[in-house]
Amino acid sequence: MTRTNETATVREAVFDLLRAEGMTTIFGNPGSLELPMLRDFPDDFRYVLGLQESVVVAMADGYAQATHRPVLVNLHSAAGVGHAMGALFTAHRNRTPLVVVAGQQARSLLEGHPYLLSQDATTLPRPYVKLSREPARAEDVPAAIARARYLATAPPAGPVLVSVPSDDWDRTADRVAVRLTSTTVAPDPALLARVGDALANARSPVLIAGSGVDREGAVPDLVALAEAHRAPVWAEPMSHRCAFPELHPLFAGFLPPVREDIVRTLAGHDLVLSVGAPVFTYHVPGAGPHLPPGTDLHLLTDDPEQASWCPGGTAVITGLAPALRMLGAHRPGSPRTPPPARRRPGPPARSTSRITQAHLVHALAEERPEGCVLVEEAPGTRPVMCELLPNLGPETFYTTASGALGHGLPAAVGIALGRPGTRVVAVVGDGSAMYAVQALWSAAQLGVAVTVIVVNNHRYATVDGFAERFGMARPVGTALGGLDFAALATAQGCAAGRVENPAALVPALRTALTSSCPYVLDVVVDR
Repeated sequence: MTRTNETATVREAVFDLLRAEGMTTIFGNPGSLELPMLRDFPDDFRYVLGLQESVVVAMADGYAQATHRPVLVNLHSAAGVGHAMGALFTAHRNRTPLVVVAGQQARSLLEGHPYLLSQDATTLPRPYVKLSREPARAEDVPAAIARARYLATAPPAGPVLVSVPSDDWDRTADRVAVRLTSTTVAPDPALLARVGDALANARSPVLIAGSGVDREGAVPDLVALAEAHRAPVWAEPMSHRCAFPELHPLFAGFLPPVREDIVRTLAGHDLVLSVGAPVFTYHVPGAGPHLPPGTDLHLLTDDPEQASWCPGGTAVITGLAPALRMLGAHRPGSPRTPPPARRRPGPPARSTSRITQAHLVHALAEERPEGCVLVEEAPGTRPVMCELLPNLGPETFYTTASGALGHGLPAAVGIALGRPGTRVVAVVGDGSAMYAVQALWSAAQLGVAVTVIVVNNHRYATVDGFAERFGMARPVGTALGGLDFAALATAQGCAAGRVENPAALVPALRTALTSSCPYVLDVVVDR
């Protein structure tokens, strides 16, 4: 780490570093141990307050994804980090670059057992951070935060935590000079050439688009490769980004998270090229092979861990965009017949007495503003959205990669903050919304252009669905009732409405989607 000779307080050195790195928006929920960091808070910085630490991390996650920049998160000692763990788990799976600075009791008290002590601060957030450090000396804090920023953005990106004792901030330290680092992984040219030759010579190749393609801005490169080879493209199981335009004639659909179903889906293809996705993400137990017999497997990923548990074939650790462009030089030996276009369902039947999920999703597809961003956390509605609400291109869709609830609502607020002028539409279940409903307060304070559509079916519908799969006739703990999301929204400063009548759905959506302030629409749907 290169340092300058000029000294300053730890606080001044850290804020100078953050300013030079463009990290001037901080998300947090401070406690007593964090106040020394925030003394004389610089006028050119913005502090985004969340009312619970999981909300803080999820907002920062959305903001970092929207801006393509690392973000600093300010958390309170052990309790605050503990509250944030579910959101850190999701940020880890989302591959989001977060620098988490957690408070710690004063260094002068660490040998005892003081109030608010984080007893093992570096172990607490593991394994869902790339590194967790508590610097040995106060003067090492700026360098530790600089290192955390570099490591958070290095592929595969992810959260890094630095625990800082409260009395470190007023000590002296050297200022840390910013240095440039590369975040692109170069592929092995010979190995990638083998993949290209195999793709060119395949009889019937198929591509799998993973979320990493969208994270790296490589969607146009994947589209060009698919078109050159006239290869169908499937979205990875449980995809959390739009890695291929879903109205493109080569888009085949969404792979199911079930081993046997994937084998049946990919039958007839002699080569599978998975780009930016693990092979494969399963949600239920299965048995047998991972691919049809005789199918050649190739994986492009920037994640050595994904490469290490690839079930066979060839795994190339690489940046996706340059690798896809290099593969573009390997053209098929003879023209291939393009696959048949995916059949899309028509408008769903509508009831005159109740709103169905299909009716809601289709209406949203018809009414959504051009250029809007969709954030989803309604697991029971996601299959319907895959059929009736196609995502149109890069950076138009976000959801949790971990499956943990509580991400969607605050992440939508962070995305809206990171993309001023863009309408962000969050589709969340009633159960999901209650995990992080405090995010509505932050949305109102920030005045962001976010529309929240609550799919209110009075239950944890996905859990009920799994109960049926497990042969449980009467699951417990899945019924929800008595929740008034319009009232919860208005109490926190948002505009809101509620709709139950199918005839009133479209006018209600138009009001919600054009509101000049954060708007929550509580849509009561048929169970």
